[in-house]
Order: sequence, then C-alpha cells, then structure tokens
Amino acid sequence: MRIWLNKNFGVSKSEFNGLLFLVFIIIVIKATPIMYGYYQPVSNDGSDLLAQIQKITITDRVYANTIRDRIENSNPEKTVKLFKFNPNTLDALGWQTLGLSAKQAQSILNYTAKGGKFYRAEDLQKMYTISPEMYKKILPYVNIPDQSINASRKYAPFEKKEYAEKTLVIVDINKADSAQLDEIKGIGGTFALRIIKYRERLGGFYKKEQLLEVYGLDSNKYAEIKDQIEISNAPLKTININTATFNDLKRNPYLSFKQMNAIIQYRKQHGNYANPSDLKKIIILNQQVIDKITPYISF
Repeated sequence: MRIWLNKNFGVSKSEFNGLLFLVFIIIVIKATPIMYGYYQPVSNDGSDLLAQIQKITITDRVYANTIRDRIENSNPEKTVKLFKFNPNTLDALGWQTLGLSAKQAQSILNYTAKGGKFYRAEDLQKMYTISPEMYKKILPYVNIPDQSINASRKYAPFEKKEYAEKTLVIVDINKADSAQLDEIKGIGGTFALRIIKYRERLGGFYKKEQLLEVYGLDSNKYAEIKDQIEISNAPLKTININTATFNDLKRNPYLSFKQMNAIIQYRKQHGNYANPSDLKKIIILNQQVIDKITPYISF
C-alpha cells in the first residue's frame, strides 16, 4: 500500500505512517459511543429505574389528558334537541342544545354582541362556525320575527323617490338671493352660489350671456335657464379708471395683471383718461377687452 501511494502520489514513509495513525483515531472515535452504550453499568441506587418510571408516568398523564379532551369535545352525554329559535336572541346554552360546541356558540354571540343581526334564516350561512350540514339541520327551525321598518327596508325593492318639479319663474339675476336663484329650473344651490359670487366680483350683470362665464355653466345649461331670467336696470358698480389702484382693478375678471399694470402706467405717463377710446392707446388692450370693461369703469 505504501509503495503504491509513493508511486502514484509521492507519499513518503513518514506521511504514510501519519495517515495510518489518523485512520486509527477516526475508528476509535466512531467506536467509543457504541462500546460505552454496550458496557454502561446499571446504577445501584436505582436512579435509572426511577427515571424510567417518571418517563412512563408522564407519558400516561399526557395520554390521559388527550383522552379526556377528546371525551369533552365529543361530549357524548350532551343532549341534542331541535326547537324553534330566534338566532338574534338565542343564548349559548340554546346553541349548544342545537348541537354546536361551546366555542361555536360563543362565536355567534360575539357576532350579535358587536351589532351583527340575522334578518333572514339564510343569513346563518355567513357564520363559518355553522357547517353546511348543521345549517340544513336547523334551517326549518329558524324563527325570525318581522324586523323594524328600517331593517325591513334593507330587502325591500328600490323605490324611486319623487321630487316636486320646479315651476317656471322669471328671476332678476342682479337682485335675486341664493334661494330665489334656486327656484330657477335647472339651477341648484351650487350654481346659485356661483352666480352670486361672480355677480359681486363683476359689480352686476349687464347682459344674460355673462352667465356663460360662471364656472361650470355651459351653453346647454344657459339654453335651459335663459328664458327664466331677466336683468333689471339697477346701476352697476363702477371703478374710476383715473383713480383706481391695482387692487381696485384686480376685482374685474376681464383684465390680466399685465393689462392692469399697463392702464396705471399709461395714466401716470400721459395723464387721466377722458373716455373709453383713450384705452385703445394701450397696445395690450384690444377692442374686445375694452368693450367688456366699459360698463364697469367711470372717468
């Protein structure tokens, strides 16, 4: 063996002896537990016997507890009796009499204690503690009295609510409050408030078409309400263009910040405006903007 190892692997004599010693050590380590277990002496003081007795006692106790638990869970002495019952008011003993365990009964009581309610016998199917077999067995005995009006509506067919149809009225949009505007067919509380808010910002309406500038009021809505509105001859709130500050002009929705600033700067450089035509001298003001603001300015 040593010659073969030396020839093929270059193992020297000392290396071969070391290898044999290592193999011997491994054999001894592997064999020691086996030999120790075979020759282990029995204690004379009986401690090993006592340990074996205790082990048997513990095993018997665990087995006894297991048997007792099975007997308690099966409860062969429990009397199962079917009777008419209301699942919304039945107590734990009643559920157990029907054949449920104490834990199953308590689960249902927890559901009803938290506000859960059975409106129909079929609602019992949503309780996971009631098996399909148990459900079929107790279903003929479920007796749920008529529920309250609110509860019964839960399963009542949908009833379409009828609203009183608004009669056609003519409303002055420069004088009307929100309640009066709400009387217009096609205008609700939201649009009524938007119209009033925009009217205050403008200083009043001078034509019906200005309602199209109210947020959300499109041409279809305008066509629906235009014959129900009118505009009085009440004077509009105007701003003196020759004394107005930036904050005064800011109220008008037709002017941009650049246009407001241009009006003020031109006035400072060239003097007061005499009439709307003077505004044409400001390059960034076109005729359309001038026509829109003219009713709201004075000189």
